Amino acid sequence: MPQYEFFCHSCNRPFSKTLTPAEYKEGTVTCPECGSKEVEQRWFYAAADRRSA
Repeated sequence: MPQYEFFCHSCNRPFSKTLTPAEYKEGTVTCPECGSKEVEQRWFYAAADRRSA
């Protein structure tokens, strides 16, 4: 299952959450720290390793 990055606007904390595709589509994510629903998804981009072989 994919892991998503979120940010809570109530407690100002980032958090990660593993969601099934159905849970993600439902869109009701709550902060595990304070229980707020004032969260937004943050996009995580993995950095590529650019070392020469």
